[in-house]
Amino acid sequence: MNSKPYTSVKEILQKLEHYCNYQERCHLEVKEKLRSFDLNADEKDEIIVKLIDTNYLNEERFASIFTVSKFHQKKWGKIRITNELKARKISTFLITKSIKEINLEEYSDCFILLSEKFWNTITEKNAVKKRKKFCDYLLRKGWESDLVYSRVKELEKG
Repeated sequence: MNSKPYTSVKEILQKLEHYCNYQERCHLEVKEKLRSFDLNADEKDEIIVKLIDTNYLNEERFASIFTVSKFHQKKWGKIRITNELKARKISTFLITKSIKEINLEEYSDCFILLSEKFWNTITEKNAVKKRKKFCDYLLRKGWESDLVYSRVKELEKG
């Protein structure tokens, strides 16, 4: 558990405020963190309510920041972002709202650049294996299958 025992709800609240301040968190992550403290269910709920009231914890903000950052930094597609947010128990409404924040032109440009760059790095000589590696990579990153399959046909033509 923790190396330093926290004695009061106030101390634990301060610790979690710092935890949320350091990086945007979702409710699930905070609940996981709360498990490491010796608190009853009411105390845990009280801390979560206080974090929400003081705006340290905001699922809408989390979903928005998560979506934009994973798209820009990791070049994830909408499917991967959606699945990752679902895994963090974010509501469908907030997932849809955050996905809509991605600029469609930027999304398309990113996909074209990423696909072209990866296509050119594949050294596989066998056309079928090269196509499979390409498609698997982009599908794993969460890009839509119709985009991936139409793009692979374009790149194979040259």
